[in-house]
Amino acid sequence: MPVAAGRASRRGSLNYWPGFVDALTTLLLSIIFLLSIFILGQFFLAREISGRDSVLDRLNRQIAELTDLLALERSGRRDMETQVSSLQSTLQASANERSRLQALIDAGSSAEVRAGAASAALEAEKALTARALSTVDLLNQQIAAMRRQLAALEEALAASENRDRESQARIADLGSRLNVALAQRVQELARYRSDFFGRLRQILGQRPDVRIVGDRFVFQSEVLFSAGQATLKPEAGPELDRIAAVILDLSKEIPPDIPWVLRVDGHTDARPISSSQFPSNWALSAARAISVVQALAARGIPPQRLVAAGFGEFQPLDLGTTDEAYSRNRRIELKLTER
Repeated sequence: MPVAAGRASRRGSLNYWPGFVDALTTLLLSIIFLLSIFILGQFFLAREISGRDSVLDRLNRQIAELTDLLALERSGRRDMETQVSSLQSTLQASANERSRLQALIDAGSSAEVRAGAASAALEAEKALTARALSTVDLLNQQIAAMRRQLAALEEALAASENRDRESQARIADLGSRLNVALAQRVQELARYRSDFFGRLRQILGQRPDVRIVGDRFVFQSEVLFSAGQATLKPEAGPELDRIAAVILDLSKEIPPDIPWVLRVDGHTDARPISSSQFPSNWALSAARAISVVQALAARGIPPQRLVAAGFGEFQPLDLGTTDEAYSRNRRIELKLTER
């Protein structure tokens, strides 16, 4: 009679299930909405960083073009200066020759032919000097124009370098802020993982077949499954109920922008298995992990927060070949981690 009364009480409590499902659905939709906002933020941040990279590449190309043009202008200026020096040397030589001829004329040479020749040479030198001076003026104007262009190019190059430094500073700032945000999320998840282990330890007690190894909660396979099978035993139901209750309570406390998941890992011992249902230990370990995931999902855990993984015999805790070692290696591990 007490058993019948307990069952009737449980059937009466099921009347609250639709309201619980509605509340859980609303919470799930809110989490999905906040995750969508977080993903969009990550997308726009990635696009901003990509845009910064493209701008930086364009600036680098412009700087390279300006540098090449500057080198070309400097080379042309050196050629112009060489020509001016040559023309100045020619002009000096013409001036010396004109002075010499003028000295001959002033000396009053009596030879008219020589004086006429000297006068003709002097006129020719004057014409040559005038052309040289005109060329020098033209070259000076060209040099002045090239200097103005060179100054403009140097100013543009300095402005491009300043923009480049500003872009790099903004990119570095974005990267540092992103790293800080990720570190904060990792710390928060570690705190909730510690809380998760603490609550599981309280409800499961000090059982020899349930223990903590590193950052994982480990169940011996015999607690949940029969030998060589992936179907949960009936007596595993209460254990999974308590675990699901802890996860549901903890999920309400974890901020929605932390992409956490509960990973369920299946492991077997090293003894080979080959059957029509499970051709390998890999298949058996994966099937067991999936069975646990499906059971947790049936108890209200959001499926997008669950991950099933099968490791077969390739991650042993004990390398021995005794029955005790094989028993330790046959296990199901629960790990609260980041997606």
